[in-house]
Amino acid sequence: MLYLTQDKFPIFVPFGVIGFYRYLWYCIRLLAFAVYRPIPLPENPTYVASEDVTIIVPTIDAGEEFKEAAHSWLVGKPKEIIIVTEEKMRGPLQELADSVDPSRIRVTTVPFANKRLQMSHGIKAATTDIIVFADDDAIWPPTLLQYCLACFEDQKVGGVGTSQRVQPVGDHMTVWEVLAAFRLTIRNIEISSATHIDGGIPCLSGRTAAYRTVILKDPEFLHEFTHDFWLDKYHLNSGDDKFLTRWMVAHGWYTYVQVCAGAELLSTMKPNWRFLKQVLRWTRNTWRSDLRSLFMERHIWTSHPYVAYTMVDKLFNPFTLLVGPVLVAIVVWKSTIPVDDGGFHLPWWNVILCYVVWLTATRTAKLLPHLWNRPQDIIHVPAFIAFGYYFAVMKVYALLTLHETGWGTRAGIGDPSAATNAVDKGPEPEPEPKAPLTPYHDMPSPNLHPAQPAPQYAQRPIEMQGGYAQ
Repeated sequence: MLYLTQDKFPIFVPFGVIGFYRYLWYCIRLLAFAVYRPIPLPENPTYVASEDVTIIVPTIDAGEEFKEAAHSWLVGKPKEIIIVTEEKMRGPLQELADSVDPSRIRVTTVPFANKRLQMSHGIKAATTDIIVFADDDAIWPPTLLQYCLACFEDQKVGGVGTSQRVQPVGDHMTVWEVLAAFRLTIRNIEISSATHIDGGIPCLSGRTAAYRTVILKDPEFLHEFTHDFWLDKYHLNSGDDKFLTRWMVAHGWYTYVQVCAGAELLSTMKPNWRFLKQVLRWTRNTWRSDLRSLFMERHIWTSHPYVAYTMVDKLFNPFTLLVGPVLVAIVVWKSTIPVDDGGFHLPWWNVILCYVVWLTATRTAKLLPHLWNRPQDIIHVPAFIAFGYYFAVMKVYALLTLHETGWGTRAGIGDPSAATNAVDKGPEPEPEPKAPLTPYHDMPSPNLHPAQPAPQYAQRPIEMQGGYAQ
């Protein structure tokens, strides 16, 4: 090191500052992750899945993976599963539902494929205290519902998330699936550490998340959820999980994430280059949501300051990451110039070698929790390093194209405004039965002044209904 600093490299100062800053916070995350504990199962639970849980699955697919996922959901004994699809897919999905469990799986439709409209349609049809949203390929462990319901013993908790692992599509994971698995491992650490530090989370993943029904049946929520515009111009269809998480924060509800084997779902990822399209869509949603949270709504600063910090960090992350190669290029260039002319004494190949070794060591260290379980994936660490730089460029591109609101990886997802307008102009295809409204007193919100009365939402009485409903 003394030899390296003989030239008093000013270029190494920002290198050191950025490196120290990033890995100091990474160590803090690891420490919080190590002391984090999931909420244990209560001896006498307030909520029971067979009476209090409706699973809502918005989908436009009728693949075989749905059967495997549905069987795993039914092991948890929910009261009902509501599949919401577009009208032209009702037949195929009804056949799938009948082949799994027609008594507990109900298929309903909306005029057009639109995830948020499908979710709101399912919300209106639900009659239980807890709603769980699930992707059509999310495979649950038998105890997932129990662990989610355990969090709702605290009456201030409004939303609950889970940890995730990748389920390979084929017999072996492709490099794309391994990259997704690496990202999920890092995410599991991030969400558990954030939950432990200040009780917040950047996003309750839409792959599986549980919410109190009374929050979702609020007419204001349903309207805002289906009429969500970026910059009051671009109608949003994806990003539903980000919206739900922000709604929890803005309305004073707590969230929790159960990161443990008993609540860890399996989910498939795109096994080919289309995974990059998924990441691009997620990245745009993250930009939009984080900018809203930090600079428009701003509740996050006081309710979850650590999560606010992580959001700010992610805003600058692509730029600080791209600084590294630029600084290395400058050092390499200076190393080709004679020392007498102001060049550096260190050979250019030595600079590149040191940089590659540093990258490999630090990135491998971040992936140790994953490599502990799947050591064979160490051969994909170079691909993960390359993906990191590609992702940094992608984040910049995503920032410049936030007006692009298409799904990107699914055919049949049309203009969200057209779908929403069609529903607004006409009645629901399957309107829920009319019932008298009863006032529901929300839990006291931390964001409310003590003298301010708690908000009231109109809620239909919860009625227990058995059997299959058309």
